[in-house]
Amino acid sequence: MNKHITSPQNSYIKELVQLKEKSRIRKNSNSFLIEGLREISLAIKGGYAISTILVDFSILSEIDFNTISNSIGSTFETIEISNAVFSKLALRASTEGIIAVAQSKDLSLKSIQFLTKTPLILVAEAPEKPGNIGALLRTADAAGIDAVFIANPKTDLYNPNVIRSSVGCVFTTKIATGTTTEIISFLKENDIAMYGAALTASIEYQTVNYIKSSAIIVGTEATGLSEEWLQNTSQNIIIPMRGAIDSMNVSVSAAIIIFEAIRQRNP
Repeated sequence: MNKHITSPQNSYIKELVQLKEKSRIRKNSNSFLIEGLREISLAIKGGYAISTILVDFSILSEIDFNTISNSIGSTFETIEISNAVFSKLALRASTEGIIAVAQSKDLSLKSIQFLTKTPLILVAEAPEKPGNIGALLRTADAAGIDAVFIANPKTDLYNPNVIRSSVGCVFTTKIATGTTTEIISFLKENDIAMYGAALTASIEYQTVNYIKSSAIIVGTEATGLSEEWLQNTSQNIIIPMRGAIDSMNVSVSAAIIIFEAIRQRNP
């Protein structure tokens, strides 16, 4: 370890703060920050390239540092930082004193390759809240589905709040982004049935056969699915409500339908 930065005013640290805070900087540099041992470990498992590790040894033990550094398997720079620098870079104080600079992946539809002949996909149209995106990705990881597509994304998937709310599942799931038009075309070209969670012309979600190639499409809680989706779905589906309200959180709805599909596929 040959580098040590103690001042939050260091020019490189200021660049990393910009990387943490600005989507435009992340996009232009094709890089982003990851904080926390679990999140960094999942990124490594997901095949993300790590260029730099910044570590605050007043928080992180040498043993934990050696464990994570040995798992990277490629050349990277290590920088020891002071607690003041770590506090400047970290999103939350409870992180274990380690931050990585990682290279972004290609999230285009052309990067997607399925390992099964009958993939199960979650499509989320225009999700905006990092917490909802993170919850959707956690559901996708828990169910072991083949991919998550984000249509018309409103939030950068490498936003630190998405990484945090997904508990690193943004790294463990195949993800692609595109316009609604592009994703519909992709699904049609690959003969994947589209089941839209919507109120109009719907049947109960558990009556659908999800064993063939299937995409479950969810919209925002405020506006639901766009007209373009409603005109192209194979079938709209609904979760029957037993109480006074007529909708649930989008990640909860997605989880209910996804695990019904998993149940059908693994009777």
